[in-house]
Amino acid sequence: MLYSILRGELSFGMVVMYILAVTITVVLILPFHELAHGFIAYKLGDSTAKREGRLTLNPLYHIDYVGALCLLLVGFGWAKPVPVNMRNFKNPRRDMALVALAGPAANLIAALAGAILMAIFVIIGYKTDMNTNVYDLILGFFEYYIQVNVGLAVFNLVPLPPLDGSKILGAFLPTELYVKQMEYERYLSIALLALIWLGIVDKVIGVPTSLIVTGLYTLIFKIVSLFV
Repeated sequence: MLYSILRGELSFGMVVMYILAVTITVVLILPFHELAHGFIAYKLGDSTAKREGRLTLNPLYHIDYVGALCLLLVGFGWAKPVPVNMRNFKNPRRDMALVALAGPAANLIAALAGAILMAIFVIIGYKTDMNTNVYDLILGFFEYYIQVNVGLAVFNLVPLPPLDGSKILGAFLPTELYVKQMEYERYLSIALLALIWLGIVDKVIGVPTSLIVTGLYTLIFKIVSLFV
């Protein structure tokens, strides 16, 4: 997205819509993502997040400003991780995987909600004499919002530390490999940064992201077709 802006491929209005979509994601959806982690952990027996006041949607408890800036500039970002103590779980590896899965699931739920709202907006736009420029800008906002949240969900499922996917993978690894994963977690995190910098992660998550976004647009089309 940064390259598109720098190359002048987007109008000023679309840049504003993109910034608005990212801002809403940072202020509302990333806290929802972290709350989901903490809530599932609490339900599975770990009250660490609750004790530290992280079971809240208040963005001040969740925002990581570097992560927010990265999300704006390159499409990948993060919030302050919710603290989780695996020793409080009855089945640590399985339960940790469930906690990890809750975050990407929250982003997909947010994207689905955005798709439904987008469908409603399209129906309203079709049935009213809405200004074309305003219609296109709002439609662009929804497109960016959906893309950002689906991208975050898929990105977090990459099975490399510190992403949620590594914890989900850990539930299925043989004990020996799981121990190795924990032992080399720091180096795997550095490898992830290198893959992001080389653009490899973007290519890997591009296909599943596009498939999910296409599925949501298909849902939008079906909803709209029922009313127009």
